[in-house]
Amino acid sequence: MTDAEYVSIWMRPERPARGPKPVYSRAQITEAAVRIADAEGLEAATMRRIAAEIGAGAMSLYRYVPSRDDLVELMADQVMGEIDVMGMPSGDWRADLTRYADGLRAMWLRHPWISTVQRSLPSFGPNQLLLIERLMGVLDAFVSIDENLGLIAMLNGYIEGTVREEISSAREFRRSGLSESEWMARSYPYIDRLVKSGEYPIFTKIVMEARQPHLSRDDQLRYGLQRVLDCIAAALPPTAGSPTPAHQADGPGQAGSRPSERE
Repeated sequence: MTDAEYVSIWMRPERPARGPKPVYSRAQITEAAVRIADAEGLEAATMRRIAAEIGAGAMSLYRYVPSRDDLVELMADQVMGEIDVMGMPSGDWRADLTRYADGLRAMWLRHPWISTVQRSLPSFGPNQLLLIERLMGVLDAFVSIDENLGLIAMLNGYIEGTVREEISSAREFRRSGLSESEWMARSYPYIDRLVKSGEYPIFTKIVMEARQPHLSRDDQLRYGLQRVLDCIAAALPPTAGSPTPAHQADGPGQAGSRPSERE
């Protein structure tokens, strides 16, 4: 294949068929890029900076990773490999999907720059392929492949949307110089005025009655996740089994639905 025919880094051989043995590897470059991005953000992970990190010439790295898009693709696939899906499917689809949700959120929180990565076209790196096999394998015995794609997309959409908001909120609080409790305290006079105006009955109900805004981030994710899993359960045949949803098993006021103050 010619360079013009490669549409992803995974199609391009890491080692040329001829010539000297490469001094560096994609793995070294990717690991350095992830370290930099974790510490300073994705924008800081430039070829020049990575080269300084590993002791190489910046231009020489383009022999291994031809473009910025390729670099980001390698980085994203590497961190996806941190999500533990070994042993899936286990036979308990609800437990498997809950475990995956927890692992995906934890990975995003370790690498918040991933929330800024915009990828529309799949590139099928090795870790992404492993996730596809293990994660979609959880529901494969129960639904068609199209139904499986839709259900997993719904699950991923909920998790990623929730964690993206969590990362964005943390970023805004850092910029403001206020803690979450300080921000709420300063907002109280305005919110109180809105409630007392009587013009916003639904907003007032949220302020006065809603428990979700007062849950910890962990419990917020779990609250919504159980309802997403309930939706998935409704799409599965009875043979898939129906483990009791955690928010029903716990009962009112128990773990999974108990309000708690955020850290």
